[in-house]
Amino acid sequence: MTDGNSETKFSNQMWGGRFASGPDAIMEEINASIGFDKKLYAQDIRGSIAHATMLAHQGIISAEDKDKIVHGLNTILSEIESGQFDFSRRLEDIHMNIEARLATLIGPSAGRLHTARSRNDQVALDFRLWVKEELQKTEKALTALIAAFLDRAEEHADTVMPGFTHLQTAQPVTFGHHCMAYVEMFGRDRSRVRHAIEHMDESPIGAAALAGTGFPIDRHMTAKALGFAGPTRNSIDTVSDRDFALEFLSMASIAATHLSRLAEEIVIWSTPQFGFIRLSDAFSTGSSIMPQKKNPDAAELVRAKTGRINGSLIALLTVMKGLPLAYSKDMQEDKEQVFDAAESLELAIAAMTGMVRDMTVRTDRMKAAAGSGYSTATDLADWLVREAGLPFRDAHHVTGRAVALAEQKACDLADLSLADLQSIHADITEKVFDVLTVEASVASRTSFGGTAPNEVRKQIAWWRARN
Repeated sequence: MTDGNSETKFSNQMWGGRFASGPDAIMEEINASIGFDKKLYAQDIRGSIAHATMLAHQGIISAEDKDKIVHGLNTILSEIESGQFDFSRRLEDIHMNIEARLATLIGPSAGRLHTARSRNDQVALDFRLWVKEELQKTEKALTALIAAFLDRAEEHADTVMPGFTHLQTAQPVTFGHHCMAYVEMFGRDRSRVRHAIEHMDESPIGAAALAGTGFPIDRHMTAKALGFAGPTRNSIDTVSDRDFALEFLSMASIAATHLSRLAEEIVIWSTPQFGFIRLSDAFSTGSSIMPQKKNPDAAELVRAKTGRINGSLIALLTVMKGLPLAYSKDMQEDKEQVFDAAESLELAIAAMTGMVRDMTVRTDRMKAAAGSGYSTATDLADWLVREAGLPFRDAHHVTGRAVALAEQKACDLADLSLADLQSIHADITEKVFDVLTVEASVASRTSFGGTAPNEVRKQIAWWRARN
């Protein structure tokens, strides 16, 4: 792109007459961010074109200079996207790399581009644009994951399985109802994404270094050109703010936690001991020594990604926690965390969507396990309240004795005889056996948001209308 001497000269011009020489090698190494912020090239060029267009519209630069700048920036965009652009560490960051190349391409007109702006509002704009675009991609990815769960929930609205608390069998539910729990979780994640977009939908450009500018710029024009709802309202806060990055990482951490919980269930369910699902070969690996193994590596790696994403959130919170207003160089350390978390989250959502769509649900194993652990005990207690008029605490005690008797006889509650049950409480009748099957149990849970198949279908319809 340029030789070393011209790079140093441009760097010195950027800093101005305050410095007589270029940076020390160690300072250059710690100061340079081009190794990672080159990811912002498209946003930087887009923002610069909008800024130059506004400057010309306001009569701050000439139309001729604006046309040269826009043509030069589009040339640079083509060079970068075709792999012909030579990024230089000596030019520190993406902004100066592009500006130096622009100067080579169009000459002195390039120097007019930086009128009425600073690298402080420029980087805030680039990063904000990148995060906004990433949030929009995340919204689409979560929508696809929710759609995959809605399909599985509809397919298995009647499939009974054990519901768990403390990973112990609690009550029978349907697999469709269990799938809809994840629809709710990822639906909240998507709401957080949408709120994050709304919160950060303001343009920073024009705040300059921290105090605004004396040039007659039109910040509303650039905000509209860049797709923002409007400009930010305080120039100090504008260059100080990284809430949009923190909110992205916070959303990503919560979503990753949900993905991790799902991954854990997939790992458990795919074991021979559970056997509730079978993962396709596309999301499994084998063992180098044990030929019978089929490992749920994709789920395990999704589970592990959560640690990286959570770490990114803590890292940026720590960077920001002690900074005075306005801009500090510490804030250069904001991007790598967000870039890494975004890549990890995008991959994890895609992998999980694939697993949910591809996995084979073993309905026979789920049904066999649904009645284990005396899962219909609560149904017996509820029956005693409704039919025998017992207070629930008394019904709970009677049911506990029935479970103890079933354990003693090594059978399920439904396999106890009427005489057995009446030996515990005389008011129990033959009708009690109508509620002791897992099918009857799930069918009875008709409260709003319950596991009854018809109720599950209502929730599926509600979500389909909104997905």
